[in-house]
Formats: sequence, C-alpha cells, structure tokens
Amino acid sequence: MEFGIVGLGRMGGNMARRLARQGRKIAVMNRSHDVAEALAAETGHLACADYSALVAALTVPRIVWLMLPAGAPTETALDALLPLLSPGDLVVDGANGHYVDDAPRAARCAERGVDFIDAGVSGGVWGLENGYCIMFGGSNAAAARVRPYMQALAPTPDSGWLHTGPVGSGHYTKMVHNGIEYAMMQAFAEGFALMRDKPDFDLDLAKIAELWRHGSVVRSWLLDLTADFLAKDQTLEAIEPFVSDSGEGRWTALASIEQGIPTPVMTLALMSRFDSQGRADFGNKMLAMMRKGFGGHAVKEG
Repeated sequence: MEFGIVGLGRMGGNMARRLARQGRKIAVMNRSHDVAEALAAETGHLACADYSALVAALTVPRIVWLMLPAGAPTETALDALLPLLSPGDLVVDGANGHYVDDAPRAARCAERGVDFIDAGVSGGVWGLENGYCIMFGGSNAAAARVRPYMQALAPTPDSGWLHTGPVGSGHYTKMVHNGIEYAMMQAFAEGFALMRDKPDFDLDLAKIAELWRHGSVVRSWLLDLTADFLAKDQTLEAIEPFVSDSGEGRWTALASIEQGIPTPVMTLALMSRFDSQGRADFGNKMLAMMRKGFGGHAVKEG
C-alpha cells in the first residue's frame, strides 16, 4: 500500500470510494477521524489518525494525495507532512489551488527529495459514478508514478486525465477550465431569464431545456443539470439570488490582465457573481442619487 488520501470531503471521500471500486486499497486520513473510520469501514481502506500513522502505513516510496481546501489548510498539511516523508516520496496537491503557489511548494518538497504534482480535479459529486477529469503538472517521472491512479479515477483508463506539463500547469489549466465554467453558467442563466420574462409567450422553460439537450449546439452537462432542476421547479422562489465564487474566476481574470489576453465574457461572468453578492449595492445607490441630483428623479428608500 503506497497511496494515501488526506481530506475526505465530497471530492476526497468519493475519490477514495472510486479507488476501492477499482480494487485498490489505500490509507485515508481526515481532520475528523470518525469520518476516516466510517469510510474505512465502508471501503476496506485503512483509517489513519494522524500524519505519522499515515506515513508509517505506506510503503516507500509513498504517494500522498492532499485533497484539502486551497491556501492555508494545504500549507498547514504540508508543514506537518513534509518532515515525516522520505526522499523519493511524492506529494499530490489536488486542491483548487492557485498555480503561482505550486513552484514554491515544489521547491519545498525538493529540499527533502520529495517530488510534487499539482492536480486540478473536475467532476464534483458526480465523479464517483462518472469518473473525474484530472489535469496535472509535474515531472515525467512523477507523472509515470501516478498514472495508474489517474487511470483508476478517470472515466476510462484512456480518457479524462492528462499530464499537462511542468509543475503549475495542472492548476493553471483547471483555473481556466473554471473561468470557462463561469461563463457557460452565466450564458444559460441569462438566456433562461430572458425567456422567463418574455410577455405573451408563456414559455415552458423545463420543456425548452429538455428540447435543447437533444441535438442542439448548446447541449452540455450544464444543460442536463439545468433541465433536471427546472423539471422540478421553474420558479426557484425559495432560492436566494446569491452566487458564490471560490477563487478560480478571480485568478482567471487576473491572469488575463497579466498576459494581456482579453477574456471579457469570463470576466463579466465573475462580475455578475459579485453583483449577486451585494457588492454592487452601494454603487447602485450612488447612481440613484446622481440621477436625482441632475434630473430630479425619484429614488426608492428602504
């Protein structure tokens, strides 16, 4: 047993389950140990209470896949894990991390003779059944070592995974992937909102979504998901119009500025998410007061 996963949330836990279905026994660890124990009981994996137990359970050279939130949680995990590893071991960072952090992390690992891979993972809660799309950066030698696990996690051994290039390229590719995702979601949202508010036609959004799934140019998994929830509820009255952003869209916009490549659609999709979070409220109040100032227009007061 050479492979361990740290972080058993929605993605990490299901990745461990998918590996179990492929007949691979691994070590698993989670901050809440009861989660690891429950998963081990379900899958036959080995639950480890801490990093020392995890490292001791794995044969050398080890592969430890961190499936933790990006930023501080991943850094904290590396701080605890690296002193315990041996030369020849390999760390995989599977978080939605910022690609600029990968080179420094790889350098930290290299100081101890440990290799490093950055892996962008897409597939969400559906990855357990459908497989994950994995894009990863690192050396050719490191890529060869993780290949069997990528093949087990992907939809098929020959599709859904790619060694994208050097360290950082995996997270960079996933960042751009998520920027495109923002834009596609925004386009669907705007189009269906436009149809919902068209007077006289009384358009059935659920039937239109289902129609477009079959043969249309815009058919996609996002449309499949859209058709599914619209079939249950077309009003969405119980849903607050608040859309979070998890960071990748911001990084994509910043990268477009740094590289001088125009990405207006992806950037505007990000701005719309800020708007939904109330970030535009004060600016809109300013606009209302300006109109009142120069034209005497009425303002609404809450």
